Amino acid sequence: MSVAIIDSGGANILSLQAALGRLGTDSFVTTDADRIRRAPRVLLPGVGAAHDAMARLRAAGLAEVISALTQPLLGICLGMQLLFDRSEEGPANGLAVIPGDVGKLRSAPGMPVPHMGWNQLNITRADPLLDGVNALDYVYFVHSYAVSPGEHTVATADYGAPLTAVTRRDNFCGTQFHPERSGAVGARILANFLKASS
Repeated sequence: MSVAIIDSGGANILSLQAALGRLGTDSFVTTDADRIRRAPRVLLPGVGAAHDAMARLRAAGLAEVISALTQPLLGICLGMQLLFDRSEEGPANGLAVIPGDVGKLRSAPGMPVPHMGWNQLNITRADPLLDGVNALDYVYFVHSYAVSPGEHTVATADYGAPLTAVTRRDNFCGTQFHPERSGAVGARILANFLKASS
């Protein structure tokens, strides 16, 4: 299997490719719509601003392509946020494949923004992406914006208030954290994604 990694700009792509390589999976970075449509799995990573990332996707003609995909797609960090309707960052309209809005994290004593570091998962419903992942396992976050828990939340994390850590709607799923930087737990999540049927 060869996984398409959408080049949304500024992503931690080398680390992601290395994580996939450790799982025995080839990957390629692309903005080619036909290659993305044909890929059996698609990753949408991202760091930086939602407005800029969406502008790059639209300029490459990929916003509608991504929204119409039927194979498993995993959005990571900003890539997860882009799956939602809109973001307060910019502001920006997203891909709107998962209902919901992205809002700015509020800093509090002992909880600076960006939220950067290890945090525990609270699994709110069973999902194949989290097979073999235990409640309260730690994963690695780097973000300043987040989605409040909702209908399509699979797992949360707490940073002053609950936030969506894992989401899914049909073939579209996402992690607010970086699985490629989350050790054995992140590797398990990526492996589950690679064997997903839909």
